[in-house]
Amino acid sequence: MKIIWTRHAAERQREWFRKLGITKQEVEDILKNPGQIVPGDLEAKVAQAKSRDGLIRIPFIKTEEGYKILTVYWTSKVDKYWKGVLDEG
Repeated sequence: MKIIWTRHAAERQREWFRKLGITKQEVEDILKNPGQIVPGDLEAKVAQAKSRDGLIRIPFIKTEEGYKILTVYWTSKVDKYWKGVLDEG
């Protein structure tokens, strides 16, 4: 699977790296093997995984070239975004 980073997503990842140490590799690993994928805005989906007592959320769209990351962010609002039972394992 090819991963395409938008300029915005790369900038946001760098900001989250400074704040919480979220690496580009970690983001790509979550996109490849998410805890879950939930619907996002418009045509986007959101890959997300539990991390650092919250969630790393990665809104993306599937294109002919691969998966295009729209942005990256961390949130403490696990109950708001996680669908169903949160798997601790």
